[in-house]
Amino acid sequence: MTTIDRRSVLLLPAALGATLAVGPLLAQAQAGKSSAVLALVLEPPSLDPTIAAAAAIGEVVHYNILEGLTKINVDGAVTPLLAESWSVAPDGRSYTFQLRRGVKFSDGEAFDSTAVKFSFERAKAEGSTNKARRAVFDNISSIATPDAHTVILTLDNADGNFLFRMGENTAVILHPKTAAQAATRPVGTGPYVLQDWRKGASITLVAWPGARVQPKLKKVTFRFIGDPAARVAALLAGDVDALPRLDAPQSVKQLQADRRFVVEIGATSGKGIMTINNRRKPFDDVRVRRALTYAIDRKAFIDGVLDGYGRPIGSHFAPTDAGYVDLTGMYPYDPDKARALLKEAGVATPLNVTLTLPPPQYARKGGEVVAAMLAKVGVIAKIENVEWAQWLSGPFKGNFDLTIVNHVEPLDYMQYATPNYYWGYDSKAFRDLAARHAAETNPKERNRLFAELQRMLAVDCVNVYLFNPAQIAVAKKGLEGLWANLPILANDLAGMSWQ
Repeated sequence: MTTIDRRSVLLLPAALGATLAVGPLLAQAQAGKSSAVLALVLEPPSLDPTIAAAAAIGEVVHYNILEGLTKINVDGAVTPLLAESWSVAPDGRSYTFQLRRGVKFSDGEAFDSTAVKFSFERAKAEGSTNKARRAVFDNISSIATPDAHTVILTLDNADGNFLFRMGENTAVILHPKTAAQAATRPVGTGPYVLQDWRKGASITLVAWPGARVQPKLKKVTFRFIGDPAARVAALLAGDVDALPRLDAPQSVKQLQADRRFVVEIGATSGKGIMTINNRRKPFDDVRVRRALTYAIDRKAFIDGVLDGYGRPIGSHFAPTDAGYVDLTGMYPYDPDKARALLKEAGVATPLNVTLTLPPPQYARKGGEVVAAMLAKVGVIAKIENVEWAQWLSGPFKGNFDLTIVNHVEPLDYMQYATPNYYWGYDSKAFRDLAARHAAETNPKERNRLFAELQRMLAVDCVNVYLFNPAQIAVAKKGLEGLWANLPILANDLAGMSWQ
């Protein structure tokens, strides 16, 4: 059996709250609690992660209602989930999964190999909207089910990240009879079921008595609070128990000083970028894209927008990726160079563009900072604030000039091999290099090709690569199990409990 490329997870120093003892009465009350309220930034547009790109879906359902063959743990390691074991052919093109026995869907029906075959054929089908990982399933040439507990997946091309991909939310296994309703009432094999979805307000999950693992939290409510200050206020007021992802870094010191809370700071796989529409003039000229990159001071952005809780990046790769290459030195902050490149490209200034911003603070606040930097080189960015649904139907469909978004999906560089992806990068050279990397089985050569992929995106300046955000989790003292690091965007509720 071969194993997936291991991802080295960077652990940033933990920032813990004061260590004063919790009173006996409070400790006793918390130990008896079996419910929790978590505050999230975005409400998911649906509850089926296989049909939509929004990471907010996985935050609610992944590992909780819906599960996949493998599980990605907080340290980035891949372990068994619905598959109890697997073997990989020497050429890396065939994976044989032995499925866990006795697993049932929450409606009582048995989980077996037919559900896996159904789910992956659905993901491969013409018209599938599983865009985030469509290439993964398109690469599956055949799905064999010799018995109820065995699945053999044969790939067109070897993929060293395949086991990791099987642990992402896009690869969850759906109930064949109820997949059509998964967007609003998913039926899965996980430890929770949907109790209530109050649109615009909250989603509540309750423990499913028939699950193979019984979680200690019997009821969890996700509250959706878009404003960062309002989320912190809800935590301080006791209305919520935890903020799995604090995006108000200016509040960190206040929360660290409050003995009621524990603050943990870790790493993520996120890539915060200013996306450029490569299809539109003048952005189809690499000199213009390079000018935009030279115009942005990444350190000033991270200090001003993220209060320093992040790291600059120079390509669409995170420092947590095994084989990461630091390319930030390729385009140091240089407004004079930016102006010279615009002039060389024949761009008359002022150049008027639209900068479309989704709701998260890094985008809204960051957009103001970016616009001010661009203005110094003659690029006048008109800010357009949109809601998440509008962003998905606008910029994500290719209707934009510039936008700012944090791509949280790990190892999602293969989107650059898809010419119709929203930024419109069409490079045969990159596609060929990505194919060589996917087919390579020698670890040393894979790392070399991985570095080449990073450099090609940097040289082509497809987007302006800004930051890798830190993961900041805040919880009431006694609530344990929040992920300190985010190899993927998930809230593993079964691992949480009151102590």
